Amino acid sequence: MRSNRIQLLIWSSILPGIGQFMNQKYMKGIVLIALVLIVNIQSNYNETIILSLYGNTDEAIKTIDYQWLLFYPCIYFFAMYDAFKDAKGKDLPYSFLPFVFATYTATLGIIFSSNFRVWGVQLGPVFLPALFLLPGLLVGYIMMRLLGGQSP
Repeated sequence: MRSNRIQLLIWSSILPGIGQFMNQKYMKGIVLIALVLIVNIQSNYNETIILSLYGNTDEAIKTIDYQWLLFYPCIYFFAMYDAFKDAKGKDLPYSFLPFVFATYTATLGIIFSSNFRVWGVQLGPVFLPALFLLPGLLVGYIMMRLLGGQSP
């Protein structure tokens, strides 16, 4: 049974691939989960999250493998959009735009996380991309609405 779109977005944001399982797209779900696990392990992301939560941003920057981490936004937002798109409901034109813009801005957040400061504080590779998501989602949503899409 397919679930509602908001529920799928939430589950897919927790672990890419879960939304695909909920939509009965099992092979796609397995591939997405495998991809996110590979990127997580290769980028040392879990260790970086722990270091960032303890405030050791400099050590987190040294620990993370940026070449692998750059895949994270693409996998996450593709999985979220794909689960959203496959869910039952009205087809929403341009509904991909918030996902695309969020991917782009989160990737910029990763790229600049080693030297970008917000009010003198270096947020690092965990918190800066999360902060950069907000303008991407907002711009994408506004563009979707301007081009004729409905809100989810």
